[in-house]
Amino acid sequence: MTNTLFDHTLGEWLELWANKVPEKDFIVYPDRNLRFTWAEFNSRVNTLANGLLTLGVTRGTHVGIWAQNVPDWLSYMFACAKIGAVSITVNTNYKAHELAFVIENSDMHTLCMTDGVSGNDYIQTIYSLVPELKTRQRGDLNSSRFPELQNIVFMGQEKHRGMYNTPEILLLGANKSFENFHAVKSTVNCHDVVNIQYTSGTTGFPKGVMLSHHNIANNGFFTGLHMDFTSDDKLCVCVPLFHCFGVVLAVMNCLTHGCTLVMVEKFDPLITLASIHRERCTAVYGVPTMFISELNHPMFDMFDLSSLRTGIMAGALCPVELMRQVSEKMFMTITSVYGLTETSPGMTQTRITDSFETRCTTVGRDFEFVEVAVIDPVTGEICPDGVQGEMCCRGYNVMKGYYKNPEATAQVIDKNGFLHSGDLGVKDSDGNYRITGRIKDMIIRGGENISPREIEEFLYHMPGVKDAQVVAVVSPKYGEDVGVFIIPHDGAEIQEDDVREYCKNKIARYKIPRYIFFVNEYPLTGSGKIQKFKLREMAIEFCAERGITII
Repeated sequence: MTNTLFDHTLGEWLELWANKVPEKDFIVYPDRNLRFTWAEFNSRVNTLANGLLTLGVTRGTHVGIWAQNVPDWLSYMFACAKIGAVSITVNTNYKAHELAFVIENSDMHTLCMTDGVSGNDYIQTIYSLVPELKTRQRGDLNSSRFPELQNIVFMGQEKHRGMYNTPEILLLGANKSFENFHAVKSTVNCHDVVNIQYTSGTTGFPKGVMLSHHNIANNGFFTGLHMDFTSDDKLCVCVPLFHCFGVVLAVMNCLTHGCTLVMVEKFDPLITLASIHRERCTAVYGVPTMFISELNHPMFDMFDLSSLRTGIMAGALCPVELMRQVSEKMFMTITSVYGLTETSPGMTQTRITDSFETRCTTVGRDFEFVEVAVIDPVTGEICPDGVQGEMCCRGYNVMKGYYKNPEATAQVIDKNGFLHSGDLGVKDSDGNYRITGRIKDMIIRGGENISPREIEEFLYHMPGVKDAQVVAVVSPKYGEDVGVFIIPHDGAEIQEDDVREYCKNKIARYKIPRYIFFVNEYPLTGSGKIQKFKLREMAIEFCAERGITII
C-alpha cells in the first residue's frame, strides 16, 4: 500500500525501469516474436522523439495516433510524452466524417497512422480529406480544410505520397543532436496534459477529454495494486490502446509496476489464447464478449492457461455465470473497474481479495485518493447508504476538462469539484457500490460508448428522413445495441437497407443501427417530450412481432 501519489511523468517512469531492469522484456508481440527490453524501448522512444522535434512537434503539440495495437503505437505515444506533446488517440473504427471532426476539433498538428483495418482504408480516407498530400512537399502541407495539420506520418516501412514514415523519423532523430531533446524534456511536468481521448457524450459530437501524466499513471498504479501486481507479472493486452481500458488500466499499470506487456494487435480469441500459453501470462483483460469468445473457441482446451491468476472484466455488466467460468477454466480471480474516460478511468474497483459474490455483484470501492459519492440528482445532497443517486467522484483522477469546451466541462464538474458520471448507483454498508441505471442517454455496446444524439444528427441529413430517435436495445451479446425509430417524410419510401447503406463508410460500423423501425409518431409526455423508455420497450415488442432475434 502506498500513502502518497506519484509525481513522475510517463517519460520518467519509463526511464526508471530502463535503468533498474534494462534487459527485462517490456513489450512482446508473440505472434511475430518481436521483443523490446525496457532499455531498447526507451532508446527507440528517445530517437523517435528527437525525430518528431525536427517535424515541429514539441511541448503542447497535438499528435494523432490512428492505428490498431501495432508495435509502434506505444513508441509514438511515449515519444510524444517525453517532449510534452499530447497524444490524440483516434478510434480505429472511425470513418471520414468522424476523423475530420477529431482532426479539426483537436487542432491536430501531426497524424500518425497505419494503412487501416478490414473494411476501412485509412490511406484513401486521409487522401480524400487532405488532397494536398499528393501535391505538396512534406513539411509544407498547407491543408485548406485543416490549417493546423502539418504532417502525416505512416507508422511502418511503406512510403506514401506526401507522408513521412517511421524509419525516416528514426533516421532524422539518430542524425540530430539530442541537445534540444534534453532541453525540451526537462520542461515537462506531470500535471501537463499527455493524452486527449474523444468520448461520446449525450450532446452529439464527441468531446476531447484532457488527461495528464499524473491522472493516468496514478490510476494505472492503483489498478495494479488492487490485483497484487508485481514486476513479475505479464499482462496480455488484447483490448484497444485508443481506449482508457488499454492505455491506462493495461499500459499504465505495467509501466508503474515494471511488468511485461504481451501485445495482441487486434483481438482474436485464438491469438490471445496462444499468446497467454506461449508467454505464460499471469493476467488478461477484456469485455465480456471477449471472454465468451475465448471460452467457446473450439481449440480452447489445447492451451495451458494455468499461469493466469487475475485480470479485469469491464465495459459492460459482467454476468455471474461468465465470471464463474472464467474463474474455473481460466484460473483467474477477476476484478471489475468502474469509471469513465473523464475519471482516467477508474473511480471504483473490486479487489483481488474480495469474495466471489462481491466481485460479481458490485463494482468495488473507492480508489485510493479518490472520494466517491452517491449524490441525489435533485437536491445535490449525498445519499445515505442503500439509497440510489448519481455516481460522482473527486480527486487526482478527474480530467483537466474537455478540450476547448469550458461549458461542457462546467456541466459535469460541479462547484465542489465532483465529476458527475450520469450513472445511478447505491453504496452498501461494506463500502461497495452497485450500478443501478443511467441518467444520461447513452448506449454502451461491447464497451464502446455511443451517443444517440450523434447518430440522430447524422440521420437527419438522410433524404426522406423527417425525424430519427436512437435508443439502446438490450443485447445478450453486446450488453446493448443500437436501435432507431424513423419517421419518414410524407411520400418518402425508405427501407431498412437504405438506412444501413447511407451509414456505411460514413460512420463507424459499431454505430450503425442494427434494429430499424419506421413509425408515424413517437410516444410523448404531457409536455411533448419523447418518452425514450417507451421506445426501448417498443423495440423489444416490434422484434418479437416480426420474428427478429435480438443477438
